[in-house]
Amino acid sequence: MAGRICAGIGQLILAVAGFIMFTGWFIQMCLDTYRSLKGIDAEPLPFPWLGRAGALTFLATWLWSLITSFSVLREGQRNEKTKLT
Repeated sequence: MAGRICAGIGQLILAVAGFIMFTGWFIQMCLDTYRSLKGIDAEPLPFPWLGRAGALTFLATWLWSLITSFSVLREGQRNEKTKLT
């Protein structure tokens, strides 16, 4: 809406990537829990870092969008002041 297409596309890509990584970790955890409930020998998770990496990526994207939003607000306030004078 503010015309910052590159920032928006970058944020969208990183947010989706973080979500996919976190979801992959969650599925691994669900499968591991299912195996343990069924009495199947537990295997180590193939990608134990996936959940933390996904959550951190998603958090970084959220912070990036917060900074971008504050930047848009400041720009709007500056434009409003120049229109009044």
